[in-house]
Amino acid sequence: MDTSKTRWRELRRLASSVALIVLALFSAAAAAQQLQVVLDPAQTRIGWSLGASGHTVHGTFKLKSGNILIDPKTGDASGQILVDATSGESGNRSRDSKMHKDVLESARYPEIIFSPRHVSGNVPTQGSTNLQVTGVFRIHGSDHDMTLFLPVQVEGTRATATAKFEVPYEAWGMKNPSNLFLKVDKKVEIEVSSAATVTIGTTAALP
Repeated sequence: MDTSKTRWRELRRLASSVALIVLALFSAAAAAQQLQVVLDPAQTRIGWSLGASGHTVHGTFKLKSGNILIDPKTGDASGQILVDATSGESGNRSRDSKMHKDVLESARYPEIIFSPRHVSGNVPTQGSTNLQVTGVFRIHGSDHDMTLFLPVQVEGTRATATAKFEVPYEAWGMKNPSNLFLKVDKKVEIEVSSAATVTIGTTAALP
């Protein structure tokens, strides 16, 4: 028996096994890389507008926190964006009191939450792009499927994004504050501009 040939075959099998193990470890590490996006409440503006008889009411909400994980390979996303429902204001104390008591019921439902589930589009580590984010929007104790269209700009570890969408509050079970003397639209227009920090890591999935 040619021991040199046998030894050579064994070395080749060993090398192949090592190569497969290294490739598997490399693939697992690459797959584990995720983008973590942490929104900055101080650099985030959430504006809203509601058409009313003869004028449009404008106001704001405040962001509490936002932490999102995105898998660039699959587009899968997790995490939450939390908005303080009790912070909603329009500059008119009487009107805002009615909004919180009769429409939002913010004492009972103090948070508005968007939970992203999937991101479509080329998720950039640098540069600009347009993303489509699908997820669940929770307001007034109810969940609603929602898709957001986001122009995004990434420079270094900083990202900025904007979004516009509608909240059909009456269709979603909230009271319309219209009365005999005042008529308001059945949908609220929301506009968000935000800044965030983006890092690449292997952080475990968020809720």
